[in-house]
Amino acid sequence: MASRILLAGIVWLMPAFAAGQTDTGRRKDVASIHELIAQYVKAVDTVDLNLLSQIWSHSPEVSFVYPLGEEHGLDAIEQQIFQKIMGGMFSTRNLEPRAVEVHVNGNAGWSEFHWTFHATMRKDGSAVTTRGVETQVYLKESGRWRLVHVHYSEDHQPIPQ
Repeated sequence: MASRILLAGIVWLMPAFAAGQTDTGRRKDVASIHELIAQYVKAVDTVDLNLLSQIWSHSPEVSFVYPLGEEHGLDAIEQQIFQKIMGGMFSTRNLEPRAVEVHVNGNAGWSEFHWTFHATMRKDGSAVTTRGVETQVYLKESGRWRLVHVHYSEDHQPIPQ
C-alpha cells in the first residue's frame, strides 16, 4: 500500500518538478540514473550489500516486486532478494540489461529495460538463463538519486538480433 501511495505522489508531483528543469540538468540526471543501473547490475552480479546500500533509499517505503512475491524495506530486499536468492541459490550471476530507457521529471525518475540473467545453480552447478522486463523508480534524496522501487516479471518478447 505504501508503495502505491509513493508512486501516486510521484505522478502527481511530476508536472510541478518538470517546469523548472533544464535540458542540461535532465541529461545529467538521466546519466546519473544510467550509472545507478550499472551499479545495480554490479550489485546483482557480486551480491555486494555495501554497494546495494549505496544504491537504494533507506526509506521504509522501498519495495521490490518479483515473480516470487514482494519485499518491503531495504533489510527485506537485502535478505530475501540478494542474500537468499542471488547469493544462496546461485554461485555465479551475470545480469545483462538491454534497451534501457530512462525518464526524469524533476526529483522523480524511472527506467524500464529488458534483461537476460545467466547464472549457475549452487546446488548442482547447472546453468540457468532467464529473461525479464523491469521497471525501476528513483527519487532524488539530498541531491543524489536513490532507487525506491523495482518491479520485474518474465519477458515474453523475442530477443532482438
